[in-house]
Amino acid sequence: MSSDTAAPPTTDAPLPASPGKARGRSRKPRPPRLDRNGRPIPEGPRAKFSQLLPFLFEHKPMLAVIIGLSVLGAAASLAQPLLVQQVIGFVQSNKPLGTLVVALVALVVISGLVNGFQHYLLQRTGEAVVLSSRRRLVARMLNLPISEFDARRTGDLVSRVGSDTTLLRAVLTQGLVDAIGGSLTFIGAIVGMAIIDPVLLGLTVLIVAVSVVVVVTLSRRIRVASQRAQRKVGDLTAAVERAISSIRTVRASGATDREIAAIDVDAQGAYDRGLEVASASAVVVPIASIAMQVSFLVVLGVGGYRVASGADTVADLVSFILFLFLMIMPLGQAFGAVTSVNSALGALGRIQEIIDLPGETSADPAGASAAAAPVAAAAHSLSFDGVEFTYPAAPPADDELLSPTAPRPSAAHDLTVLHGVSFHAEQGTRTALVGPSGAGKSTVLALIERFYDPTAGVIRLGGEDIRALDRESLRAQIGYVEQDAPVLAGTIRDNLVLGAPDATDVDCLRVLEAVNLTNVVERGDAGLETQVGEDGVMLSGGEKQRLAIARTLLAAPPILLLDESTSSLDGINEQRLREAIDAVAVDRTLIIIAHRLSTVVDSDQIVVLDGGRVVGVGTHSELVVSTPLYRDLAKHQLLV
Repeated sequence: MSSDTAAPPTTDAPLPASPGKARGRSRKPRPPRLDRNGRPIPEGPRAKFSQLLPFLFEHKPMLAVIIGLSVLGAAASLAQPLLVQQVIGFVQSNKPLGTLVVALVALVVISGLVNGFQHYLLQRTGEAVVLSSRRRLVARMLNLPISEFDARRTGDLVSRVGSDTTLLRAVLTQGLVDAIGGSLTFIGAIVGMAIIDPVLLGLTVLIVAVSVVVVVTLSRRIRVASQRAQRKVGDLTAAVERAISSIRTVRASGATDREIAAIDVDAQGAYDRGLEVASASAVVVPIASIAMQVSFLVVLGVGGYRVASGADTVADLVSFILFLFLMIMPLGQAFGAVTSVNSALGALGRIQEIIDLPGETSADPAGASAAAAPVAAAAHSLSFDGVEFTYPAAPPADDELLSPTAPRPSAAHDLTVLHGVSFHAEQGTRTALVGPSGAGKSTVLALIERFYDPTAGVIRLGGEDIRALDRESLRAQIGYVEQDAPVLAGTIRDNLVLGAPDATDVDCLRVLEAVNLTNVVERGDAGLETQVGEDGVMLSGGEKQRLAIARTLLAAPPILLLDESTSSLDGINEQRLREAIDAVAVDRTLIIIAHRLSTVVDSDQIVVLDGGRVVGVGTHSELVVSTPLYRDLAKHQLLV
């Protein structure tokens, strides 16, 4: 099977050594993290708080209700010390308490109910923030250019959707909105304390100011540590995804223990980075408690002295202490908000990195049509005119770490895989692409699908540059069966109707019969609802290939691109499949990458590629005479 792929190959070579300790320096610099091409990986973007606001403002009505409840709860809390002061005064004066006790109990009950309802709304809104961020991230991710998927690890992208977005919930549920309502309680408590005793207030504010300075100083450390931790979680997810997706190869190669060891390295890295977050948070979290205890002891000592001296009454001191608790609790919420917001900003940096990437259509030249531009039914000829294509070197990315067992490539460089390719495929004809592995055959099909655009030259559909066509409209004209015949997890029906969502059961059964695959739906009682398993694990290699072709035949587009579509088939199924393709290919433009001579000989034209260059174009009989490479390939009856 041809090894042509859409991803640029790399050359194995050892990584450059990490920079050693500089002479004359007392501190050893941290070795840079390296990508798969041996280049330093940047720390990654750091989100700003302003970038977090759009995620929150999507839920402004609910946030307004939550903040309103916070204000109501703050008012109920601030009224309690005043009522307690009145109760103590009434007791000391032997006055009847009357409705004061009832009012105090009512305030406590109201405060509890308000806090409970607010907590529910916060959790609900937090989940809504996670949902909206995941929708936005997935929508952008699935519209990224194919080159971005070439450069990034699948597991890390999955981690951004799962783990990173979850941290956004903590912004709401662990302090931010509570801190907004708590700020009202904080200000109200300070006003009440200032009225009761400005001296005690001054001592309290001094203690609080010191704690605030410490928290602000540590906040950046928390953000950086959280970002590193999430990056390591992404590495871990990517390593696990890599091992699971290749579990049969890993087992057959006796590499299970090595893969476990490689994943353990990433797990240990995630653990170490998690400890960095824990150590930073461990300093912040107790500060509120320490500030409260110190403030309480100072107020109790100095306040007791002032009561003894007659400057304050017992009721004043008790009320002041209650206000002190009301001031310290919002302060703890604020410190918690600092921790959660900085953790969320670390994760948001990774989320925003993907959202800020240009989508596939953003890469279209200025002249490309923004609206769908359907191609005329009689204009489905394809032509390559001096097409060149170079895979760019993979850019440094924070997710490009390889496992210790993986080969280490040398520094990246651009790789040109097509050189001045020119040929023309008329509508309704069959064109075969042949050549040795790495000749650029699969790249030709990828360019027709506009997974990439040519570095130079022009590809025309019906005489029009395909870069001037809307991508979705272009792809609607094309049926593409990839080299590895991917099968999606789900049912037989799910796979068949991917490109033809309106197809009926009769249509599905018809194409399955055409590719000799009806036995799959007859194995059990599920029929078209038969599950195929992850990556089609319940199917054989030939069955997966036939199912992928059936999917394309069901859509019946005017242009068919088949990348070695019969390589895994036996002789009988290959013949059945050829007949099905012949039937559907009438009046359609068919371009195939040939693996077997039997697929090539009856083509209208054969394009021979070698090293990214066209070395011959003609029929089988013509090329056997004119092109030594084709003659050699045909002699061996195997075109790879």
